[in-house]
Amino acid sequence: MTRQPFVRAALAAGALVLAVAGGLWALDAGKTRAALRESALDLALSLVPPPAPAERIVVVDIDDATLARFGPWPWSRTLLARLVEALAAGSPAVIGLDMLLEGEDRRSEAAIARRLAAQTGRADLAAIAAELPDGDAELARALARAPVVLGAVFGSAPAGETVPLLARGAPRLPDIWRGEGVAAPVAALAAHAAGVGLIAFENDADGTLRRAPLLALAGGAPLPGFAAEVARVARGASTLILEGPPERLRLGDLAVPLGPDAALRFFATGPEAWRARALSAASVLDGGLAPGAIEGAVALVGSSAPEAGAFRRTAASPAAPSVEIEADAVAGLLSGAAPIRPRWAPNAEIAGALATGLMAAVAGALLAPSLGLAALAGLAILWVAGCMAALRFAGVLIDPAGPPALAALAFAASALAAAAVAERRERRLRDRFEQHLAPQVVARILAAPGALRLAGEAREVTAMFTDIEGFTAMSERAAPRELIALLDAYFQMVCDLVVEHGGMVDKIIGDSAHALFNAPLDLDDHPRRAVECALAVARACAAFRLTPQARALGLGRTRIGIETGPAIVGDVGGRRKLDYTAHGTAINTAARLEQANKTLGTTICVGPEAAARLPAGLLRWTGRLPIRGRSAPLDLYEPAAPADFKEKAQ
Repeated sequence: MTRQPFVRAALAAGALVLAVAGGLWALDAGKTRAALRESALDLALSLVPPPAPAERIVVVDIDDATLARFGPWPWSRTLLARLVEALAAGSPAVIGLDMLLEGEDRRSEAAIARRLAAQTGRADLAAIAAELPDGDAELARALARAPVVLGAVFGSAPAGETVPLLARGAPRLPDIWRGEGVAAPVAALAAHAAGVGLIAFENDADGTLRRAPLLALAGGAPLPGFAAEVARVARGASTLILEGPPERLRLGDLAVPLGPDAALRFFATGPEAWRARALSAASVLDGGLAPGAIEGAVALVGSSAPEAGAFRRTAASPAAPSVEIEADAVAGLLSGAAPIRPRWAPNAEIAGALATGLMAAVAGALLAPSLGLAALAGLAILWVAGCMAALRFAGVLIDPAGPPALAALAFAASALAAAAVAERRERRLRDRFEQHLAPQVVARILAAPGALRLAGEAREVTAMFTDIEGFTAMSERAAPRELIALLDAYFQMVCDLVVEHGGMVDKIIGDSAHALFNAPLDLDDHPRRAVECALAVARACAAFRLTPQARALGLGRTRIGIETGPAIVGDVGGRRKLDYTAHGTAINTAARLEQANKTLGTTICVGPEAAARLPAGLLRWTGRLPIRGRSAPLDLYEPAAPADFKEKAQ
């Protein structure tokens, strides 16, 4: 197989895998793409921490110690009013209550009296209720002392307007979170709050919470997210402004870019950050709020106690309290760190996957494995670096893992296809030459195929031709089956000896064997090796003639001709039949020298060029004969002492 089809096959395999895997990846039917992308973005966000917001964020934690001292959750609103009043005294920029205060306070004394009056019909109890402590009234008075944002969730009631929302342009938010209605704080409390925001969250497919809603639709009406309301109030803005395109949400002097889902991808923090910004609610209720502790700060009230049950899995923690998640979202808004995933991101990722995948497939097809892996690593690093730069400098979330993963698949397919084709080539080479060459020569060819030039080359070779004397007459009197069996054994013996001496069996024609020494790879001292091989063949054939099988058919002696000279070697033939062989004067002369043995009465006839390359004394002159195809008679030789030729040559 030539280099071009070899590359084409590997590229085709890489392109096919890229097309199939890329199609499945683009469709994302099993949400594998989304899961891989989000996990990679989690890591990217952890490596690019946001700047600290100008406003301090304090989480007032209703922790286990607080509940042990002041009673289990949920609290009465009277106790909650005490906490809000204590916080208001510290002059925070805003207080955010991460909790739903739906319906009246059923724990207050006034509420209990009203229920009893309704159940018994006693008017005196109703009159007494007006004089008893009322948790809702107390909390409403506390809410009036500081700007406070309350929480809401999706429900069934229609959503009222909590804060004016002004739209500019034609913003499009196709993936905005929607609910049928809202479950909002009781009207008596909402009337005294600075804002109401959605405290619900929506997990990703893998169960991890990564986004906090900035805007949602409750029964078709816009409902701001809790973090957005807290940031709006902290910056003193009276109105939310939705702009687009490009879609942005303005919160006073803040302009927050919005993705199609109108949610904020927050930078998740862990317990260490939580401890740094935490303030126990117990210390606040006990009057332990130090002067300036929360002045001008964003104070978010929530619970980290297990009994509150407000825990979600985030990228930084398997169980993050809801109030800490809101704190992360508020921090991102106030610091201006609001990374988004724009609508064009999926198309950019698909284009990047195709580009890197095709380049990886080319690397797998053309380069050695080590270089290919280096190229693949380079492509992956470039893509990841680009994604990190987009996040760091533009706040854009681009999948850093998907395109490199597809590129790795394309590279693997291309490299494996290249390896398979190479293995096929190796097998073909082995099948082709192992019958003609010594195993060590075949191993050299397989280890360095570039050293073998099958297309044709000029090189000096020593040719050896053998022939069986009287073969025609023997073949006429022998039975076909017996003749073939004899020739099989004979040529097996001859070929084994050729290979043993480093030669290559070129071809077998009739009763003749043609062998080459110094082809297809270099062979030191090839004329001597050819003569040694001829002596071994002559001895072996003489012994073979004495076997019952050979004696029965009258096998004649083997005549051998040897000559050295330049030749053109390589593949000759067409698409259906290729033959690695040699052409040149030395080849023709060796064939003629084999026939000259008849005239000289010798078994081995060595030509003058081969003889000139052997040390003096190893050969003896046998005569001078005209050889067909040569312009002048040639001096011919045979081994002087066949029995000890090898020892003398060494």
